[in-house]
Parts: sequence; structure tokens; C-alpha cells
Amino acid sequence: MPEAVRTHLGSELRSLYAAFLAEPQPDALLDLIARLEAGSLPAATVSGDVFRTELMAALPGLRAFAVSLAVNQTAADDLVQETLLKAWANRHRFEPGSNLKAWLCTILRNQFYTEIRKRKREVEDADGALAGRMETPAAQEASSDLRVVWKHLANMPALQREALVLVAAQGMTYEAAAEMIGCQVGTMKSRVSRARTLLAGLLGLDEDRSLA
Repeated sequence: MPEAVRTHLGSELRSLYAAFLAEPQPDALLDLIARLEAGSLPAATVSGDVFRTELMAALPGLRAFAVSLAVNQTAADDLVQETLLKAWANRHRFEPGSNLKAWLCTILRNQFYTEIRKRKREVEDADGALAGRMETPAAQEASSDLRVVWKHLANMPALQREALVLVAAQGMTYEAAAEMIGCQVGTMKSRVSRARTLLAGLLGLDEDRSLA
């Protein structure tokens, strides 16, 4: 793939991800964190105050990752809620100083694929069902270009979309992304490459198009 196309795709994906990060967090999720903090859970290796602070800091990125997986924002918020509940209940397993966001994202993606298996649907079929109800980030502010990128991204196979979001939008290394989702580095590179090629084709980008 030409470097100009790779650069253009990366810029568009980072802008899309930034739009999700900039969205106000739903009151329901903020209220849930407050309720969890108010309850007393024993056997924690990190104080509730510290854990809550780090959880709040990680929430925008966690929700953006959920949207990239689930496509539909309502389904994504349900995923985040389940993730917060599981994370808080197991906070004694979290090692202070380690990457909380990566830990949360691992819980979230496991929940996502567990739900897919429970529905006994292929990942692509689930994407198709949800894509019809997809919502663009910051609907009142998103540019037409971002809407087009999201439309095509939402219809990609979930494993490819996930890989592309982690590496090209979030800026994770192949190694870090592969470790987080539990696959080989070569597998991650292959998924990202296929996803880039597919998205570039869907957007009509090719070697002959000038991106200047």
C-alpha cells in the first residue's frame, strides 16, 4: 500500500477515534462508578479512591474501544457497564502500576466475544445486524468524511476492525496489541494489513488518487 494512503487512513482513523474520546460520558456509566465506589468491596490491593480515579481516566478510551467493537453505541455502553462491574469486583487482581486501560479492554473484548458466541452468530453476521443501527461519533459535529469512514469501518469484520483501531487509531504497537488480545504478532500484522487494504478500497483510495 502506498505510504500516502497509509498516512491518510491513519489520520482519518485517529480523527474518528478522537471524536469518540471527546464525547461526554453517559450519566449512567458515571453513576455506576459512583455506586460501586459507595459500596464496600473487600480484598482490594488498591484503594477504592485510587482505583476510581484511574477508572475515570480510562473510561473515554474504554468506551471508544467498545464502540469500535460493538458498532452500536447502546450495545457499547452495555459492554462498558459489564466491564466496569467485573473490573470493580476483581480489582484485587489488578496490579497497581500496570496498564489499567489494557486490563479493562481485555475484560471488555472477552465479554463482547462471549456474547457473540452465546448468540451463536458469526462475528461478521453480528456486525451486519448492528451496522444497520450504527451511530456516528458526536453526531452533531462529525464531519462528512468521518461519517463515511465510520460507515465503512462499521461494516468490516470485527477482528479486522479491532486490530485496525488498536494499531492505527489508538497508536498501539503490534506487539502490545497482540499481547492484549492474545494472538501472535504476525496475526496482528496480517489483520491490520487486510483491514487497511479493505478500508482503502471501500473509501476509493488507490495508487492513482492524489492525497495532497
